[in-house]
Amino acid sequence: MRLPMRNTALTVALLILPATGVLAAGATAIARQGNGRGAAVACASCHGADGGGQAAAGVPRLAGLNTAYLLKQLNDFANGTRENATMQPIATALSKLERKAMAADYSAMPVPASFAKPAAAIPAADSLGARLALRGRWDKQVPGCVQCHGPHGVGVGAHFPPLAGQSAPYIAAQLNDWKKGTRRNDPLELMQHVSSALDKQDIKAVSTWFAAQSLNAEGATP
Repeated sequence: MRLPMRNTALTVALLILPATGVLAAGATAIARQGNGRGAAVACASCHGADGGGQAAAGVPRLAGLNTAYLLKQLNDFANGTRENATMQPIATALSKLERKAMAADYSAMPVPASFAKPAAAIPAADSLGARLALRGRWDKQVPGCVQCHGPHGVGVGAHFPPLAGQSAPYIAAQLNDWKKGTRRNDPLELMQHVSSALDKQDIKAVSTWFAAQSLNAEGATP
């Protein structure tokens, strides 16, 4: 018997992922209802039980991010505005209420204390990454990243997520996705313009700079 697409995605998630690490509160309620259990397990399996992600694999931190931002990303994965072969079936398998619960759960998680210490040495103040992050490249109409993403990339509201506390592979992947057009959910197409003006060296440099920025010493939500 062929299962509907929604149930198929969840069944696959349950078969290939361990039944541990399901998020607390709203996500646990989702699991008990049955509909979102596979997706909830999938989230924790990649993004971690503490929401810290996997830096080496380019899996982003979700803990402490803005609720509205997280919800928008889940909705955009579901409607195809943001393309990702892993996230699209998971987001599609969740109802609107389930996506809202998942976003609220991750947003409420404290940022893991390990993020208070930079993952690598901060590049020099006159490095390419620092120049792009702090001052931009105005001859190509590229503003400094911190003008939107806040000091040291701590994030501003629902539209400009933290870059500090994310890995260089993840940041670079997003810039490349905007450059290729597989991510199209930025306000006023700002990131599409910025990424189109950056080459490979630029992307590597600015990603490395932000990955080296630390969050506050207590690991609290930025």
